[in-house]
Amino acid sequence: MQNTIEDNRIIKPASSLIVITPASLTTVVILLRNLTILDYTHVLLGGTWTGIDLFMGLVMSRVMIKMSPGARIELIKRLVPMMLFFMPTIASLAITAGIYLASYEGLFKLSYPVIIAAGIIVLILVAIGFGVFLPNELRILLELRKNSPNTGKISRLAMINFRLSGVQAAFQFAIIFIMANIAMGNLLLRF
Repeated sequence: MQNTIEDNRIIKPASSLIVITPASLTTVVILLRNLTILDYTHVLLGGTWTGIDLFMGLVMSRVMIKMSPGARIELIKRLVPMMLFFMPTIASLAITAGIYLASYEGLFKLSYPVIIAAGIIVLILVAIGFGVFLPNELRILLELRKNSPNTGKISRLAMINFRLSGVQAAFQFAIIFIMANIAMGNLLLRF
């Protein structure tokens, strides 16, 4: 009979696969220089990023408000390690794939106002992601690791991130609009 010990670690070794797998695949796609596959990868990563932000901002924020504090903490405990690694990874890879795609297609020219506009939106998204989301996720993680975590602090930080996800989704829709019109050749000619 084998003893089963519950694994109480918040971050597990499998968490590294959430970073390594998409990063490796995206690197291979970039090196292949196949525009169709790179375009698909960029859209898939960007769509996943936007979809998760919409879900977190519109659905999870409302669900979390109605949960008991104990249930909220249990959900956060399971969600934070995934989000801590997955979201920065897909966000960074979506941006990277987009820059390479625009470069390979000859569109990444800082003289194009729409490229500048897209760059400004990307900088806002990066500032929100790495300036607010990531530090809050790290604060939550550090708090969860304490013997007596401050559940109020954990809930507050998580709710900031959930609500801010909706704001970030709005910026993502703006960049999707710009990118779709660039892909169709509409915006580069108007500016």
